[in-house]
Amino acid sequence: ANQAQPVCLDTDWEFISQFSGDNPFSTVTPDHLAYVIYTSGSTGKPKGVLVNHSNVVRLFLATEQWYHFNSNDVWTLFHSYAFDFSVWELWGALLYGGRLVIVPYWISRDPKAFYRLLLQEQVTVLNQTPSAFRQLIWVDQLPEMTQVELSLRWVVFGGEALEPRSLQPWFKRHSYHTPQLVNMYGITETTVHVTYRPITWADTESRSSFIGIAIPDLQLYILDDQLQPVPISVPGQMYVGGAGVTRGYLHRPELTQDRFIKLGTGEKNYYKTGDLARYLPDGNIEYLGRIDHQV
Repeated sequence: ANQAQPVCLDTDWEFISQFSGDNPFSTVTPDHLAYVIYTSGSTGKPKGVLVNHSNVVRLFLATEQWYHFNSNDVWTLFHSYAFDFSVWELWGALLYGGRLVIVPYWISRDPKAFYRLLLQEQVTVLNQTPSAFRQLIWVDQLPEMTQVELSLRWVVFGGEALEPRSLQPWFKRHSYHTPQLVNMYGITETTVHVTYRPITWADTESRSSFIGIAIPDLQLYILDDQLQPVPISVPGQMYVGGAGVTRGYLHRPELTQDRFIKLGTGEKNYYKTGDLARYLPDGNIEYLGRIDHQV
């Protein structure tokens, strides 16, 4: 049985008020481990990714110029904490003083119920995999939903490749800018998100999956098999460096050495993603899929 003692702030306040109002002393530094999340990638064999506090905090500092999240925002914790998208949901709400709505599992499996929750809780920041959002689009098109309006400011996609054409029904009903839809490519080993791409109607007329530009404190290179940069529009493998690159894998030194590598004479690590992409003439990146054609 659970031995945790519940604390009621209202009835226990007289007792609580006897304690110090200062923040508890902490010896944790930015370089301490924040969490380990297991990911199987394309190997099918789970591996624990070691993520520091600094990796997470800088994710929000580096994207602040785009999102301007604030204490009025309402987020949903839709994803399992075993999936790193939940890190963005959880700390996006708490670091900005917003409100976090924990979505019950059975509601997360029921698109109609989840849509009603978004309405009821007046959610402003929604994070979804493209496949989950397609189910919401279906609900959004139902006759009984045409008389209601969501409170969303942002819809952020991650976790799998986006097919922009699937968003056309959404754009036909909603403004192109409210909410703003954003595609963010990312990997657990580089702390949730790597790129940022605001989605427009023009994107939905293309069969390509555009993932935008790298987050400002990351470096993203597209290289050939000899680790040399490929020309514009030529496919290559993505390598990610910068403040989001994690320590490596728990108790897997050989795999860490294979996937977290040095480029040239530099000292910092770059993560070898196993993903194909190409730079476009306008500086944006088009995602082309896995090198091994697996998820």
